[in-house]
Amino acid sequence: MKKTTKSAGGTSFHDSTFDCSVSTLRKVLGEPVYECNDGSDKTNFDWEMETDNGDVFTVYDWKEYRALKEDEIIQWHIGGMSKQITEQAKHEIESGL
Repeated sequence: MKKTTKSAGGTSFHDSTFDCSVSTLRKVLGEPVYECNDGSDKTNFDWEMETDNGDVFTVYDWKEYRALKEDEIIQWHIGGMSKQITEQAKHEIESGL
């Protein structure tokens, strides 16, 4: 898995989630493409990535509506073009944790 330069447009949630902290995700995924950790939007952090197969996926917190602590464990959503892609992304992320 790596950061992508491809468009993440059209990705959506297919019930794939995992639990982790922001600080651990920074180590595994790198810096997010979007970060506004003040709780004013539906997401505080967004990563745009691609699987080892080249499929685009996103990782984001969803509707926390509060500032998140770096070491707090929360549930993260994975967006993609299909359930198969989001499950592959989940496998690759969990392998890196």
